[in-house]
Amino acid sequence: MIPLITLSHGSRKKSAAAGITALTHEAGRMLDTPAVEAHLELAEPSLDQVVATLSAEGVTRAALVPLLFSNAYHAKIDVPEAVKDASEKYGVELLVGPHLGTGSDVASVLATRLRADAPADAHVILYSVGSSHVSANEAVIDLAHTIALLTGFSVEVVPATGGPGAGGAGVIEVASKHKAVHILPLFVTEGLLLDRVIDQSANIAAATGTNFTYSEPLTTDLAPLVAARYHAALSALLAQI
Repeated sequence: MIPLITLSHGSRKKSAAAGITALTHEAGRMLDTPAVEAHLELAEPSLDQVVATLSAEGVTRAALVPLLFSNAYHAKIDVPEAVKDASEKYGVELLVGPHLGTGSDVASVLATRLRADAPADAHVILYSVGSSHVSANEAVIDLAHTIALLTGFSVEVVPATGGPGAGGAGVIEVASKHKAVHILPLFVTEGLLLDRVIDQSANIAAATGTNFTYSEPLTTDLAPLVAARYHAALSALLAQI
């Protein structure tokens, strides 16, 4: 079997890695293949460490799935560079599948979570990391529109970063206009950016008079998507044969 490597951005929050581990193990279980996580930065193991271990075990080929929603700097620059460096250094061919993205399957996962968690009268904030790439931000806005169509909820995007209208200030601005607000995180796992809003949820509710609720990060809900992207990586290989 060709092993699966999931590649996350990484987080300064130590407990965030547990969500990546759980997702990776669940995807590996679904695929019935060995699976291990790696991180671009801020956490271990790095991709270099993972590929070194696989090489020492005699592995010559692995499928890699980037756990990224946006097709921005990390997907376009960081991932290809890390893949190239590790593959050349250890002689392991890394078959890179599509990143998670913001397509219909991600929208379906978020819609399912939203239906389960949000009060019926809630206005929904799709809370994303945010990007300096305009096209990446526009893709998240399109994702919010798709979620609204799937669920009937009103949905708008507030990014965690990006200046005015972002982060806690953006959430407060939205909350002040609605009686009930639900945060739907576009996050694979926990993170400090998400904590900054969730930890202030009681204060935001008190300041705005809003019924403030939130969902947890997606973690293992994404396992079927990771499995699908693993198969896409292998399909690309078969197309070359």
